[in-house]
Amino acid sequence: MFEALQFEFMRNALLAGLLTSIACGVIGTFVVVNRIVFLSGGIAHAAYGGIGLAFFFGLPFVVGTLGFALVVAMVMAVVTLKARHRSDTIIGVLWASGMALGVILLDLSPGYNVDLMSFLFGSILAVPTSDLWLMLVLNGLILLAVGYFYNDFLALSYDEDFAQVRGVRVKFLYFLLLAMVALSVAMIIRIVGLILVIALLTIPPYIAEKYSASLRTMMLLSFLLSCFFTMAGLWISYAFNLTSGATIIMVAGVCFFISLFFEFLKSGSLFSRGN
Repeated sequence: MFEALQFEFMRNALLAGLLTSIACGVIGTFVVVNRIVFLSGGIAHAAYGGIGLAFFFGLPFVVGTLGFALVVAMVMAVVTLKARHRSDTIIGVLWASGMALGVILLDLSPGYNVDLMSFLFGSILAVPTSDLWLMLVLNGLILLAVGYFYNDFLALSYDEDFAQVRGVRVKFLYFLLLAMVALSVAMIIRIVGLILVIALLTIPPYIAEKYSASLRTMMLLSFLLSCFFTMAGLWISYAFNLTSGATIIMVAGVCFFISLFFEFLKSGSLFSRGN
């Protein structure tokens, strides 16, 4: 693996994995704690429409994906706040419509010759240096927002009613949270692809939650786990010539089931959750 670091694309892949791990650790923690995994999955899959827009109009990949994901996230935020009883259906429609729009626009794009698999399962080895700088900026925005509103997010995550009593702007924070999910999705799609993005966003925090006494600890441990999954998956994919995105998620999945197994041994119930 170390000899591969002489190549720029491998160095970029490692840096991309580390930068993505920041978003997974911080935003993934909020996704798991606030139980918005399905909502985040809807944003991730609908973001495929942004990929189609990017190619159809000749825009940079990240710009098209990020812009469309942000729009979808805001629409989903309005829907879940205004029509909670129908939100799952509407999210499913947005999910499917976004993907359909992306496929149609790619079909209509002149001279389209990009491998579809790279979007479905990631292309971490093809991340250019310009994308690394953009990932750095996006992570900076996420960390600034979370750092500034940390106590409010903490109140929102564990007791929404208490947060409102304290005067926390719950609706504003909810929109901000989904916007940060969209930012994270735009980064993670490049690494593990559209189909696997939600796994990398949720598996590290889920495991970390069992061994964390605070939200900060959970974020840090999620970040470290995500780094491990990404680096290990990248090394295995390089050694055995496998698809990198799928290998990263397989490593995470194996660790997930190992954690469930140890939890089962400890508590005697496979799906119980520790305090």
